[in-house]
Amino acid sequence: MHQKKAVAQAVSLALAYAALGAPAMAQETQGAVQRVEITGSSIKRASTETASPIQTISREDLAKSGKGTVAEYLQTLTADGAGSLPTGFGNGFAAGSTAISLRGLGATSTLVLLNGRRMAPFARADDGQKSFTDLSTVPMEAVERIEILKDGASSLYGADAIAGVVNIILRKDFTGLALKAETGISGDRDAKMAKGTLTWGTGRLDEDGYNWMINLESFNNKEVKARDRADRDWIGHGDIRPWGYAANTQFAAGYITPGASSATPTGALRNPATGNYVSLPGCSQFSVTTAQDPAGGCLWYADQFRSMMPEIGGVNLYTRFTKNLDGDLQLYAEAGYSKRDTSFTLTPPATSSTVAFPPNAANPTGVINYGNTILMSARHPQNPYGTDVRLRYSMFDVGPSTRSVDNSFNRFVIGIKGQRFGWDFDTAYLHSQSSLHLDYSNMINMRVLQQALGNPASSLFPYYIGTQAGRNPASLYAAMVTNATSDSSTKLDIVDFKASRELMQLPGGALGVAVGAEHRREKLDNPSLSGTADGSINASYVAAMGSQNISAVFVELAAPVLKTVELSAALRYDKYKNFSSTTPKVGAKWTPLRTFALRGTYSEGFRAPGPAESSVTSQSTGSSSVRDPVRCPGGVPAAGGATQADCAISIGAVKVGNPALQPETSKGTTLGLVWDPLANTSMSLDGWKIKRSNEINPLSYVEAAALPTAIRNDNNLVVGGVVQPNTGTLLLSKAPYQNSSYTEVKGIDLDIKQRIPMGDLGRGVVGLTWTHVASWVRAEQNGTRFQYAGTHGNCDTSNCAGTPKDKISATASWDRNGLNVTATANYRADMQNTYFAGDKCASQFANGTDAPGDCRLASFTTIDLSARYQVSPQLQLYGSIQNLFDKVAPLDPLTYGGMSFNPMDASGAIGRYFKVGARYTF
Repeated sequence: MHQKKAVAQAVSLALAYAALGAPAMAQETQGAVQRVEITGSSIKRASTETASPIQTISREDLAKSGKGTVAEYLQTLTADGAGSLPTGFGNGFAAGSTAISLRGLGATSTLVLLNGRRMAPFARADDGQKSFTDLSTVPMEAVERIEILKDGASSLYGADAIAGVVNIILRKDFTGLALKAETGISGDRDAKMAKGTLTWGTGRLDEDGYNWMINLESFNNKEVKARDRADRDWIGHGDIRPWGYAANTQFAAGYITPGASSATPTGALRNPATGNYVSLPGCSQFSVTTAQDPAGGCLWYADQFRSMMPEIGGVNLYTRFTKNLDGDLQLYAEAGYSKRDTSFTLTPPATSSTVAFPPNAANPTGVINYGNTILMSARHPQNPYGTDVRLRYSMFDVGPSTRSVDNSFNRFVIGIKGQRFGWDFDTAYLHSQSSLHLDYSNMINMRVLQQALGNPASSLFPYYIGTQAGRNPASLYAAMVTNATSDSSTKLDIVDFKASRELMQLPGGALGVAVGAEHRREKLDNPSLSGTADGSINASYVAAMGSQNISAVFVELAAPVLKTVELSAALRYDKYKNFSSTTPKVGAKWTPLRTFALRGTYSEGFRAPGPAESSVTSQSTGSSSVRDPVRCPGGVPAAGGATQADCAISIGAVKVGNPALQPETSKGTTLGLVWDPLANTSMSLDGWKIKRSNEINPLSYVEAAALPTAIRNDNNLVVGGVVQPNTGTLLLSKAPYQNSSYTEVKGIDLDIKQRIPMGDLGRGVVGLTWTHVASWVRAEQNGTRFQYAGTHGNCDTSNCAGTPKDKISATASWDRNGLNVTATANYRADMQNTYFAGDKCASQFANGTDAPGDCRLASFTTIDLSARYQVSPQLQLYGSIQNLFDKVAPLDPLTYGGMSFNPMDASGAIGRYFKVGARYTF
């Protein structure tokens, strides 16, 4: 039966390949054809169509989209998947950054280049593990085009190019002066933005022999609080009871369950006689939630404080100088600087944090559960029990914590290129650095807190809580409340050389060859926040440090063996300190007709363990939603005191560097066609498959939660009067980095473009890009397989945004007499609300039925509209409306990347958004 099913699938896929096709065969032009270098190859060629699938985004495409940044545009690509980092993810490890994740394999498996060369990665690894390139450092106005290589390219670029390459190519020549200003506002009259750009250039390369251009961009985006969307259905709501859910969902706090309580603004004390918590009075002074906890807690939700979109301000500067020298040589230099300051508001601190840090002599476990160790003294005026008691308290008197993330980035390249001895060559030196200053306000010195609550002999005692907090002196807060800071940096230095030439004539044309070499040094210095090294503040230790030198050589061939057949091959050798890697790639393109071609590639790739993963000094603690296998077996709360909250609980996972890690390896294939069936129609269809083996992952949160090493509270289940040991509320799991088995993803990309001549009425273009993920499987070392395609998993990856099977982007554009109007529709398919295929539903309504309806997160479609008008040769006016029909994002109860909405649907959370601007050239 399985054989028949496999044959049927193969036949279906073959028929799909035969029936469909996407963008664009290069159109033939008259006269001499200029040879150009395409992303994924170092050999200059006349045709921009290679054996590899490449999506090219022009400067015009960016302008028509109405998007404000490169990151915003790239995250609408259908090939972008789980693990990308949106701007609004302010509570993540890498808050203040943005990244793309091709094929959903994570930002660390997508190589981002600027003008064909690397950039220093963001100075804090995402999830404490994954190094990636921050897209927010790229000035959008300076972009000439973006090339997306949708298959592996380690044979040319080395590590990280497993899922593909994003090559952002900036303008290299500009003359004159251009000023641009734009502003935006949401339909709710908030989320205001402003951006100004100046571009100046002088000198024409062909006439003057030089060009110097400068681009300067300044921007500011105002914060949006979650409560600012209180009238937009469930958007930004922590309390989703009006839509059928229980009170104690992931953004709730202050509720009481048997033997436990979450942090409450009044304070809740544990009654030593019953073991249950009792809330102190005065809830209405703090919580805006009117439908309160029937168990007597003081229920409140994170949207009372938390940001939905952060405050962002900054500048981007880019300059390039090019000078023609004698003898067909050209000197070039480019420099870039970016500064971006981000501020994101979270909730007030709590007295019951569980923190992790490197083990030491005083604490060999490296974990402190302050919920058990911080007690309110029997002599505290607010303690009625006559003995020391545990408490749960959210410190509203201190106020919410704000994460300020100030990132600066610089990059300098100087090089020379030209022709010598029959070779086209290019050699350069690159230096790039990313620096990050973190400042977390209203953090708590837990040792001072411990003294202020529990030691009557301390000069800080007593610390009054809840309604009596106004009695506390300022000196207490000065001693107890602190800012936690850290300063991190990454540095990248590269010397490279490459050369290409034609070797000999083959039946189909000249045999092209390219050779190259590269040496680079990478350094990461990411110390943890102050106070976390010994667990003395209410945050876990997150640090990574290390450096490495890499040397590499490569060779590439392009062989037109027949008029209709071109073969290509590349091979690269990379040498690291502890290992080496040899990665090949081969490709073939058959063009039996001028309007039709078949193409395919096979590639191998690798990703080296980063310092965050392999250094013994590296450690991080992440968080995710899991179903507690002990207190919610089979998706049902266990007898003896478990509740529905245990079936979707947010926990931490301690991840420690492992120097024994080996590099990840990959094998990828693509097979597709390019077809121009009509004069104004172009199509392409590509099937793709990537298998990434020897993966570097922490033990999955689901598996780690089931281990006896998981840290639990002591509110153990009581069944038939018998206490069940080690069954308390799950707090923390230990998930060390390991080389797990593999991930295998496969699917198809379809791209169609139709040009519509309209005579005097102008011209129209419609296009469609579709990515279908047929399978996304992750296998663990023990043989367990998780199928994530079409589900809300993989929740071990940033945001827990999910893996929809289908994403579609469709555009319709019309031009006439200097006017352009473009409409863009973006579609995300529905997803099962399960952690993986075949699993129980990840969320339930209050009545115990699966949630959302049929345990599926609804699909989501938005339409954006933009227009530009060339008033005169100098003046252009433009505007856009994002989410034209003001569609509301579906309610998502599982993700932690957005409050009750999926981060992929952020435009449906902000709502309709208007932007206008003007550009004037001198």
